Amino acid sequence: MTHFQPALPAAVDEAAHRCLVAGFDGTTSVPDPLKRLVDRGLGGVILFTRNVRDADQLRELTGTLRALRPDLLIAIDNEGGGIGHLVAAGAPEVPGSWALGVADDPALTAACADALAGHLLSLGITASYAPVADVQSRPENPIVRTRAFGSDPGLVARHLRAWIAATEARGVASCAKHFPGHGGTVTDSHHELAVDPRPYDELDLGPFRAAVDAGVPMLMSAHVVFPALDPERPATLSPRILSDLLRGELGFDGVLVSDALEMKAIADRYGEAAGARLALAAGADQVIVAVPDLDVSLACRDAVLDALRSGELAEERVTGAAGRVRRLAGRYAVPGEVSGWDAEAGLTAARRAVRAGGRLPEPVHGAHVVDCFPPPHPALNWGGEDLLTELRALDPTATGTPVAGEPGTAENTEAAEDVVGRVLRAAQGRPLVVAVCDSELYPWQRRLRDALLAARPDALLVSTGLPEADSAVCSYGRGRVNLRAVAEALTSRRRVP
Repeated sequence: MTHFQPALPAAVDEAAHRCLVAGFDGTTSVPDPLKRLVDRGLGGVILFTRNVRDADQLRELTGTLRALRPDLLIAIDNEGGGIGHLVAAGAPEVPGSWALGVADDPALTAACADALAGHLLSLGITASYAPVADVQSRPENPIVRTRAFGSDPGLVARHLRAWIAATEARGVASCAKHFPGHGGTVTDSHHELAVDPRPYDELDLGPFRAAVDAGVPMLMSAHVVFPALDPERPATLSPRILSDLLRGELGFDGVLVSDALEMKAIADRYGEAAGARLALAAGADQVIVAVPDLDVSLACRDAVLDALRSGELAEERVTGAAGRVRRLAGRYAVPGEVSGWDAEAGLTAARRAVRAGGRLPEPVHGAHVVDCFPPPHPALNWGGEDLLTELRALDPTATGTPVAGEPGTAENTEAAEDVVGRVLRAAQGRPLVVAVCDSELYPWQRRLRDALLAARPDALLVSTGLPEADSAVCSYGRGRVNLRAVAEALTSRRRVP
């Protein structure tokens, strides 16, 4: 038996749709279910690598989306460094946030943010889910790391202000994330619920206060439980954190968006649909469903509509949220004029961030490079950068062995001892460079590093993530310009501090 569902007033139905941001498949056409969502008021779409073939194609796609409804917000994650979805569209090469913090020149950070924002405008994208406002507070944190500007809240706040101002000057909406901070966890909320156990006075709220004071138009919530604030619910679903703390204490009146609801911290414990309802009830203005399966977005939409019909979700909460989204769209949905940007700012910043962590010998020529790094994160795009490619651009005699993921697994079937043996044979009579990326998180990297350094004590250790003990060179990130700057340091094309 089918139960009758009373129709909501058209204005309430439209408001509920404004509170949703949806991902989708396709590079040239818009799926019919997405068109129907847009017709009913969909607030925004989030683009990913799957939507990008090249710059011309992407301009055509964003034009098609905007033709459906001019005030549709078109957004993308655009942090810079090795995390971005616009490699195929010619994204400006900028280092990740940590390297910008090491260089500690807010004007340079602003120039990098300006380049990213200018490029977005040229593609018809006017909302960027960046910068990261998290403070890297726990050495074993698995997800923030070099995405943060640093481990000092004051430094992070300084660079946030520069990034937000530069992005705003372009007419692109920035979004500080992940409120109230993901840097104090030891868990990646993409995979499971994360907890920050610190007392209230030790939480890293300073950068978020700075972002609000700087007029950031969007904030993104974290799928993290903060027992000091709310022992029951993650921030994304917590009225105490979103309404009382963020709206009340910090005075934020912009658009609060959830992190993606399909992340397992929400999906496994609550389900995406319930997560959408609970997030909006808690104080979020928009919920993001980034997966391309529009059935998930529709289920989230339906859960919100059902909650409105039943009175479980107050109409005033949703219409107020939709009003904020409309104001945001009024400021940012239509791209403004595009002007040029400093295409060299990113490489300049990466060069200034590289540090010699120990004795750096004479220039390295004809080296064999072992580049160890984890397999790409499923939610964070990787543009294919590797140290050997950048080194060979400066020294064509260099050779190398990329090790992308743990040996002996489906991603890398070669056994670890075979990798070590192959490397040592290939490096006979050559300098050996061993590059690792956050090896404290990956025992397999430590085992390879230790085996190679034991056999070749003369080998140079390079850190391409956070700095590691005894490194000859540290890049503080794996963006292409970070790796180019390391290659320059190894070949002594420039002096390294």
